[in-house]
Amino acid sequence: MALYSNHTGHKGVKFARNTFMIIVLVLFALATLFPIYFMIISSFGDPVEAGALSYTLWPTKISLDSYKFFFDYSEYSYRWLLNSLIVAGSVTVFNVVFATLAGYAFSKIRFKGRNVLFFILLCAMMIPYQVTQVPLYILIVNVFQIQNTYSALILPGIVTVYNIFLAKQFMSSIPNEILECAKVEGCNQFQIFIRVIVPLSKTVMAVMAILTFMDSWNTFFWPFLVTNTMDMQTIQVGLKNFRFANTTYFAPMMAGAAISAIPMFVLFFSLQKYFLEGVTVGAVKG
Repeated sequence: MALYSNHTGHKGVKFARNTFMIIVLVLFALATLFPIYFMIISSFGDPVEAGALSYTLWPTKISLDSYKFFFDYSEYSYRWLLNSLIVAGSVTVFNVVFATLAGYAFSKIRFKGRNVLFFILLCAMMIPYQVTQVPLYILIVNVFQIQNTYSALILPGIVTVYNIFLAKQFMSSIPNEILECAKVEGCNQFQIFIRVIVPLSKTVMAVMAILTFMDSWNTFFWPFLVTNTMDMQTIQVGLKNFRFANTTYFAPMMAGAAISAIPMFVLFFSLQKYFLEGVTVGAVKG
């Protein structure tokens, strides 16, 4: 009887613990999803109510007028989206290519000073992003004189140390025997990289693509710093044009934010299979 009572009590404690964990996770999920919900709901509000500062969880009028207002407000609305797509797409492609090449070199090619150079890169990764903005701005504006161009928006982010580190760590897990077999078959380093490393690294490349695109697409400070005309602004910088000293076109701004979120959702759901594999890689490694 006592054994049955202890067993029942243990099941009750386990059930209570699981229930508590579920409640906590649901609260965290709601806290994460609420800004997205608020953005979407607000975007369907009436543009006339934009500056009323009476924000509600449900607009008094559901319409697409704010989306129309967003595109009609400025002739550069489409240009902002195009600029963001060009910049984020270019930065993503460059990062995936260069980080994969660097990761392969650091993980599979032995050369003098490899460990020292990789250590320096890791030290550079510890430097806060904000610290590099002033010298980087001086280089772009005063030295290279490419302010307000696509080059100024793209070049500072063509490769990041984090992506190199991610690629290097992943490729270190690829057995060297596979590369030796490729060398026996007569493959050089470039052929090994293209025919062996790249197919085996699709997972980490997808992870790098998603994270890099999201980071570049959402960046506000650097595009705001190096652009001085509306035709070169990205969507994140362009949204600030809906805010004035006395009022803010809140609903159209949220409509623009909702539109700017679509490419990230498309990219994530297109590559989520590889992304989830990348998140769990190594979790079952013996």
